[in-house]
Parts: sequence; C-alpha cells; structure tokens
Amino acid sequence: MLLQGFDLWFILIPAIIFVLIIVSCWFLAGFKVILEYERLVIFRLGKYKRTIGPGVVYVFPMVEKSQKVSLRIITADIPRQEVITKDNIPVLANTVVYYKVERPEDAVIKIENYAFAVRQYTQAALRDVVGNMELDSVLTEREVVATDIRNIVDQETNEWGIDIKSIKIQEIELPAEMKRAMAKQAEAEREKRAAIISSEGELGAAANLAKAASMMASEPGALQLRTLQTIRDISQDPSEKIIIFMPGDLGNILKKL
Repeated sequence: MLLQGFDLWFILIPAIIFVLIIVSCWFLAGFKVILEYERLVIFRLGKYKRTIGPGVVYVFPMVEKSQKVSLRIITADIPRQEVITKDNIPVLANTVVYYKVERPEDAVIKIENYAFAVRQYTQAALRDVVGNMELDSVLTEREVVATDIRNIVDQETNEWGIDIKSIKIQEIELPAEMKRAMAKQAEAEREKRAAIISSEGELGAAANLAKAASMMASEPGALQLRTLQTIRDISQDPSEKIIIFMPGDLGNILKKL
C-alpha cells in the first residue's frame, strides 16, 4: 500500500507542477506595459469597462479584451485628388491633416477605423469647400480654404473623440492649358505695366522739354548755345555728318553775349 501511494504521488506531483506553471503563465499574461503616450481601452465580457494607462496594468485573460490607442498627434497625408471649383475648373489638390485622439474609448467604440474615417472626411470636405470657391480665391486664399476644411472635419469627428489640430494644403496643381492661359495673362499684365511706366516717362520728359523750351525762348542766345554744344558733341565722332541751318543773325547774337 505504501508503495502504491508513493507511485500515485509520483504521478500527481508532475501534473500539479504542470498545472501551476500553466496557471502562472495565464496569470502573468495579464500584465501589460503601457507607454506614456498610450492608453488601453478595456472590455469585460464584451462591455466597455475602463480606460487605463500609462504604466504597468493588468488585464484579466479570457475575461477582458483590450485595444491600445495612441494619444500622439497623427499626421495623415491625403492623396492628391481632382476637385472642381465653382467656375468649373478642375484642379489637383494635395493636403495633410494633423489630428489627435482625445477620448480613446469613443475612438474605439463609436467608429470602426478612425484613421481611415478622418482621411475620407477630409477628402469630402476638400471637395465641398473648393467646389464653393472660384479658382482665384482657391489660389490666393489657401489658409482660408484649410481653415474651412478643418472646421468641417473637426465638427464631424468631435463625436468620435478626435481633435483636428490643423489641415494644410501642400499643393494645388492646375491643368496644362490653364497654366498657359495664366502665363499669357501674366505676360500681358507685365507688358501693360511696362507701357504705363514708359508713357509716364515720356510724359515727364515732354514736360521737362517744354519747360526747357520755354526757358530758351526767354533767352535769345540760349538756343544758339545749345546748337553749338550739339555740334561740338557730334564733331567728336568723325564718321557722323550733319547739316545745320544757322540763323542769319548768329553773329549779332554772339556779339551780345
């Protein structure tokens, strides 16, 4: 009998040790380390229980399930898409959205994939905002466009526990024919400004010439002196030939000077 009892314990002890090891592993599997910028949303038997972290936390295995959520600002690049402006001009717009999870439990419970939802909502808001603006406004008021998109997306995603920090429009690309038309318009505008500046210069020169002519007319010898100065300047270049009709009373004028 003693031998049979010893054999029984010899069989039971390894089984007990094995069970203890399994129970210990099962118990230790519930410990999790949550970083400072993370939170853990806990569900117990399918129902939301709590949001915990950071630090070392415990989740009951098989009874509770958890989902980790990052609280850092997330940068989402919105793929370039074609949008139609109010004046029916297609443009390609590329945007980026910065957002942060404020309430992890809402971001997990109320929306299936909040990252995908934010990108889709931003694309839809971009089409709505640009579609209500003309091309000139879209090109010159990018900050206004970005602010309007942010207000729309932030209002809709607030229920999900998401805070839209900022939206930036990285690039707005015009069709090739529109680029050529705008280049021609810019060139015409430059030519217009050049013509205005040239005409203003000619107007100023004419005013100065009129003033000089008036001064010369008041002095009989001024015109003749100017003529002699011109002859002297031309005579420095031997290749130049000029014929000047001198007044008959030039001698009398010079005697008076």
